[in-house]
Amino acid sequence: MDEPITIDGSMGEGGGQVLRTSLVLSMSTGKPFRIVNIRARRKHGGLLRQHLTALNAAAEVSRARVDGAVPGSVEVTFEPRNVLPGSYRFSVGTAGSATLVLQTVLPALATASAKSRLVLEGGTHNPWAPPFDFLERTFIPFLKRMGPDVSCQLERPGFYPAGGGRFIVEVSPVAMLSRVSLLDRGAIRRSGCRAVVAHLDMNIGHREVGAVCRGLAWSPNCGEVTACPESTGPGNVLIVAIESEHITEIFTGFGVRGVPAERVAAGTVEEVRRYLAAGVPVGMHLADQILPLLALAGGGSFRTVAPSPHTITNIDVIERFLDVRIECKRVADDIWEITVERAHGFDSGAQG
Repeated sequence: MDEPITIDGSMGEGGGQVLRTSLVLSMSTGKPFRIVNIRARRKHGGLLRQHLTALNAAAEVSRARVDGAVPGSVEVTFEPRNVLPGSYRFSVGTAGSATLVLQTVLPALATASAKSRLVLEGGTHNPWAPPFDFLERTFIPFLKRMGPDVSCQLERPGFYPAGGGRFIVEVSPVAMLSRVSLLDRGAIRRSGCRAVVAHLDMNIGHREVGAVCRGLAWSPNCGEVTACPESTGPGNVLIVAIESEHITEIFTGFGVRGVPAERVAAGTVEEVRRYLAAGVPVGMHLADQILPLLALAGGGSFRTVAPSPHTITNIDVIERFLDVRIECKRVADDIWEITVERAHGFDSGAQG
């Protein structure tokens, strides 16, 4: 077994993403790692329930040897063996994000030797993680264009703080992920918004949708409000979809007690306006999430808005595990091109 790669969990934005990206790359490459200072930049550092679930899920899928897999741990050693496809069930047990657990194990299963089926339980609509709608309509379609066939089905949403959500994912893998270049989003085909309201006053959703349509100068027909009686607890999510020729981007806002519906909508509208003004295909959140996939594929490129701290942190972690170079180049105001290439073949003047 190789000496573990040492990762400082306080690097960059210093959150749970450093651990999750390390797990993704370790499982896919077979390289062990040791991470210290886990979530050091967070108010309550160390492993929380959702991070521990992701760690244990990665260990189960890759038959890894793990030290430090206990609540609150700030140091973990992870030594993967073989990735084994199959049927798995992972439960966060709280409103912690089940979608982040999926994103931790999915890349390895997408290049495994046979099909897999996963049942994930916990939070599906959590303000600090990609909601299920983003997985279904943005992240998974991007992964599918790299080769594997992946489907997902939401059985029950789980809002913060009650959780209780459940969804199923089926994966038909490929031997290796294919490179992708996504520099243009193409013509916008459809735009719309939807407010989902669970065990709360439906007027909240109507106010959110109205504020989005006014803020983006859309017809009121572009919005809808739906009730969610099957949810375990109360919750509210606002979803804005921009469907373009080459990609669908999802933007979300979450209702918070004491925060007016119009303010929830305003934050989402601002993010959508920025995306539309830049004219890029890849939004801020998708950018950092697809970088490990492109690195594992050996290359790729895309255009996005200015890289977020999450994106910069992911680049730092990726370059610790893989012989790749990742270049972020500003093309115009708030338009950036990110190129991933194998280090030995990297051309500093490449445009993707």
